[in-house]
Amino acid sequence: MFGGNQGNMAGMMKKVQKLQADMAKLQEELKKRTLEVTAGGGAVTLVISGEKEVQSLKISPEAVDPEDTEMLEDLLIAAFNEAVRKVDEMTSSEMGKLTGGMNLPKGMI
Repeated sequence: MFGGNQGNMAGMMKKVQKLQADMAKLQEELKKRTLEVTAGGGAVTLVISGEKEVQSLKISPEAVDPEDTEMLEDLLIAAFNEAVRKVDEMTSSEMGKLTGGMNLPKGMI
């Protein structure tokens, strides 16, 4: 009487396990990717990894004005924020492809 349900449940569990394995593999792949962002029309260029670790930072000499350090600070903040946003966007996009657009809780991704 319950045999069909057990088969469905076993099949579903296999799919869930495969999804988990695929997600773990994708997460490892995403960690290895890098993204480049710029701020201030190229005055600041930042390269960040999928793990949100800054790989490099280049500052154009024209962006360095000892009389206006606030501008450089703002450019750096903008570059860092944009880089983190892009990593989150990349991760969501790639995971969405894997999960078929299911909105999984934040801790699952």
